[in-house]
Amino acid sequence: MTDIIVIGAGIAGISAAARLSADAQVTLIEAEKSLGYHASGRSAALIEQNYGAPSVQALNRASVSYLEDANGGYLTQRGLMIIAQAHEEKAFQEDVAAMGLERITPTEALDMVPVLDPDKLAFASYHADAHDIDTDRLMQDFAKVLRSNGGTILTGQRVSATQHSTDGWQVETGTGTLHAKRIVNAAGAWADHIATLAGIAPLGIIPHRRSMARIAAPGGHDPARWPMFFGVGETWYAKPDAGALIISPADEDPVEPHDAWADDMVLAEGLERYQNMVAVALTKPIATWARLRSFAPDRTLVLGPDPDQPDFIWCAGQGGYGFQTSAAASQLVSDLTFGRAPQLDAATVAALRPDRLRP
Repeated sequence: MTDIIVIGAGIAGISAAARLSADAQVTLIEAEKSLGYHASGRSAALIEQNYGAPSVQALNRASVSYLEDANGGYLTQRGLMIIAQAHEEKAFQEDVAAMGLERITPTEALDMVPVLDPDKLAFASYHADAHDIDTDRLMQDFAKVLRSNGGTILTGQRVSATQHSTDGWQVETGTGTLHAKRIVNAAGAWADHIATLAGIAPLGIIPHRRSMARIAAPGGHDPARWPMFFGVGETWYAKPDAGALIISPADEDPVEPHDAWADDMVLAEGLERYQNMVAVALTKPIATWARLRSFAPDRTLVLGPDPDQPDFIWCAGQGGYGFQTSAAASQLVSDLTFGRAPQLDAATVAALRPDRLRP
């Protein structure tokens, strides 16, 4: 028997397992053959501290120092820009206020992203303090911490049944039976499914599909230093990536948990919205894909012991914020699991605990 089984080896599960392993024997299990296969392996990989609900922003701020400093740091300056046409002024102003961005001139925006269409561009705002995250190295370093503390990582272990007794938990997978005193549910899009298997009431965590396309660098430009740029209301965005450009319609269509793929029609609509703001003709995508962003009903993370079964711990509902919140979210999960006083303020902790979603 191990002390804790963590189910799910995306960034949520890996980071939680690493933190927990400092005080307990931890086994991390993953249904797929590799770590971070689903949402974590398909992330836009950006931290913007003013992004998300207030509790998400608190986690962002609490994670920044770790992402900046741990193991030499994981951040590279990227910047974030919102652009709009003349008829979108009201929505643009709302975005600027909500995210605390700085107004810049269209000329300044064109200097940053020279493929924008000067005839369409009427408004722009910018925030320099948005950074790319080295997601692969962050996951691998959390995995190293887990292993160095004596933890175990088992892949290809899809949970088929779970049973609770006075001795703890029995978890059935395709290759055998595991036993633990506690379970951490970090199963992403499958979090409610894992809860149901364990006899725990689900919390209404719903996966939403986000479609993505990679295109060649437009017009032969080198986009390496371009900011990530958004349409108003986050109806689309584009982000430099390894010499190319990732474009998304920023769709959020609720779906069942599955190995996601892009919706061609939705993706085409997003690419058209991007094309409407640039002066360079859109080329055929190099690749398309999708990921699932899983949200609780109030669109903030669910972290901590279940109020009805305290040895079942939630680490779910990351939405699109998994990487940027991982350092603080995993620390909070560890603190609440072992009964330590959290480093976050009481109001933020209350907004994150699963208790808030119970009748």
